[in-house]
Amino acid sequence: MSERLKALADAGVSIWLDDLSRERIETGNLADLVKNSSVVGVTTNPTIFASALANGERYDDQVRELALAGKDVDEAIFTITTSDVRQACDVLADTFEATGGLDGRVSIEVSPAMAHDQSATIEMAKRLWAEVDRENLLIKIPATTEGAPAITEVLTEGISVNVTLIFGLERYDSVMDAYLEGLEKARAAGKDLSKIYSVASFFVSRVDTEIDKRLDATGDPQAGNLMGLAGIANARLAYEAFEEKFSGDRFLALKDAGANVQRPLWASTGVKNPDYRDTMYVTDLVVSNTVNTMPEKTLQAFADHGEVNGDQVTTRYDEARQVMTDLKKLGIDYDDVIETLENEGVDKFVKSWDDLAETVRGQLDGAKQRTEGQAQ
Repeated sequence: MSERLKALADAGVSIWLDDLSRERIETGNLADLVKNSSVVGVTTNPTIFASALANGERYDDQVRELALAGKDVDEAIFTITTSDVRQACDVLADTFEATGGLDGRVSIEVSPAMAHDQSATIEMAKRLWAEVDRENLLIKIPATTEGAPAITEVLTEGISVNVTLIFGLERYDSVMDAYLEGLEKARAAGKDLSKIYSVASFFVSRVDTEIDKRLDATGDPQAGNLMGLAGIANARLAYEAFEEKFSGDRFLALKDAGANVQRPLWASTGVKNPDYRDTMYVTDLVVSNTVNTMPEKTLQAFADHGEVNGDQVTTRYDEARQVMTDLKKLGIDYDDVIETLENEGVDKFVKSWDDLAETVRGQLDGAKQRTEGQAQ
C-alpha cells in the first residue's frame, strides 16, 4: 500500500483513476490499483477508449463478432465501451459496498456530439444506464446550457450523474442547482434519494493553460508572478461555492429525505506545463469530501513524492480571491476565458469521439477483411 496515497485518501480525497482498458481489467491491474494504490473509482472518455482499442489485442474477438453481425460504428462503440465499464463496475463492486455507494464508481460518457441536444442526451443516458446495468455507474453529461435540464431529468429517473466540462463558477452554480432540482423531482416521483449520487467535474489544469497564455501575451513584468495560480484559485472558490450551496436550506430539506451532496471532482489534474510541480493539482487541492481523478502518471508521481499538508482549500479562500483580483488588474477577462474553455472543451470531446469512431471503423473494416480472406 502506498503510504502517500493512503494519506491522501485519509484526508478525505477519493482517488479515481482517469483511465480504463480491457487489459487493465483482465490482467488484474485495476484490481491491484484498488488494493495497493487507494484507487476507489474510474473515469473514462473517448480518448481513453480510442487508445485502449488502438493498442490492445484484447478487443479483437469482440470486434470480429460485431463485424460479422453487421454492426455499424456507433453500435460497436456502444457495445465495446459498455462491456469494459460493466466489468470495471464489477471490479469496484466491493469498494461500492464498503463505502455505502459513495465510491466504487465508474463513469461512462454520453456522446459529446449530443452536448447541445437535451432530449438526445437524456435518451442516451437512459440507454447507457440500462445497458451497463450496475448501480455503481455514473453517466457523464457535459455542463453546457442544454446539459443542465438534461442533468435534472436524468437524476429525476434515479440515475447517478457525473457532470463534466465545468470550468467557471457561474456554470458550476447552475450545475449544483440542476442537481438540487433533479433531487426535488426525484423525491416527488417517489425515488429513494439515498441511492442517487453525483459528482461535479471541475477542470483545473486547462484553466492555467489558457490564462498563462494570456498572461504571457500581456508582456507585463508582473504577469510571471501569476503563472500557474489561476486553476487552483478557481477550484478553491468552487469549493467555497459548494460549501455554501450544500449548507443551505434547499439542500438540508433534501438531506432530511436521504439526499447526498454532489461532491466536487477535480478533473484535468495532470500537469501540462513541465515547469510546474507534477503533483500540484493534487497537493494544493487537498480537502475533505472531494474526488481527484488522476492519469496514472500523476497517480504514480504522488505515490512517489506527493505531500499531504492538511486542508489546502477552505483556509485559502482569501488568497484565491486575491489571485482573481490580480488577474483582472492585468486585463485577464475571466468570463471570456471560461467561454473559450467551454467551447474548446466540447470541440475537443467531439474530436476525441470522432477519433474513437475512426479507430473502431478501422477495427471493424480490418475484421471484415480478415474474415473474407479466410473464407476465400
